[in-house]
Amino acid sequence: MATFRDVVGQDQIKSHLKTAIKMKKVSHAYIISGERASGKEFISGIFAQTLQCEKGGEEPCGECHSCKQAMTKSHPDIKFITHEKPASIGVDDIREQISEDVAIKPYSGPYKIYIVSEAEKMTVQAQNAILKTLEEPPAYVVIMLLTTNSGSFLQTIRSRCVELTMKPVSAKMLKEYLMEELQIPDYKADVCVAFAQGNVGKAREMAMSDDFTAVQNATLNLVKSVRDMDLSEAVAGIKAMAEYKVDPSDYLDIISIWYRDVLLFKATGETDQLIFREELSTIRRVAQRSSYEGIEEVLEALKKARLRLSSNVNFDLTMELLLLTIQEKG
Repeated sequence: MATFRDVVGQDQIKSHLKTAIKMKKVSHAYIISGERASGKEFISGIFAQTLQCEKGGEEPCGECHSCKQAMTKSHPDIKFITHEKPASIGVDDIREQISEDVAIKPYSGPYKIYIVSEAEKMTVQAQNAILKTLEEPPAYVVIMLLTTNSGSFLQTIRSRCVELTMKPVSAKMLKEYLMEELQIPDYKADVCVAFAQGNVGKAREMAMSDDFTAVQNATLNLVKSVRDMDLSEAVAGIKAMAEYKVDPSDYLDIISIWYRDVLLFKATGETDQLIFREELSTIRRVAQRSSYEGIEEVLEALKKARLRLSSNVNFDLTMELLLLTIQEKG
């Protein structure tokens, strides 16, 4: 059973939600924004379970009938909004699952809670439909909009919601969580922490994924040997990794950490802060042959590659341009 104590970091959000429960000043609408896998779904689920808990405390008891239903996602008054189109949440989705449903009073709990994941995918028409509910919500309704981009919402929606933002978790706290809770060894925890950049879910996914370990090794092998390969060979190496179930931006993160290590070693000659410490001999060789300007150009090319991927530029073309820069400058 999960409680607010199981949420790593996020003290500000936890304090706000627990105070709202304690003071009985729960808002009718919340926007919780943060990166993918940052824990938005996790903390909103705990909040919803606590609100419906029959013992009425600041944490879910995990024992009452309501809590048991919430833990299996079968609580009739905690609704998770679904949508058929992967790219958007349409007006019909909102009307059928929220607008037309709010008039029905809760079946068993004190609240009727609607959790909308990927809420940034709501079309303008869908947002206008939910806005009507937000303007005059029944007393028992709580709507939670979970999003990676709160700026995608109409200002009239944002003005009617309490906005909460998931913060990056400190490297120290994240490493302790991985080592103590997940039993991840020290070296692997360092790699996960560097890669995740404060995102607990991302660190957990990486730590528990055999695919990710394989992708990390394959990406490093490619970057280390790319200068001795034809560009077509290098691009073929990237394409071969498509079989792994990871986000395309993960390749860029691995390469970024590698060149961060190269730059750090070139500037200081020290090894304590290196993430890929076991690759020291190769890092030393790359640092010696590369200029500061060349490394900076590679890091700039990585930024451009991220922008291209976020703008839906073809993945193969994006990686080809990046690898070309690495061949010339890295």
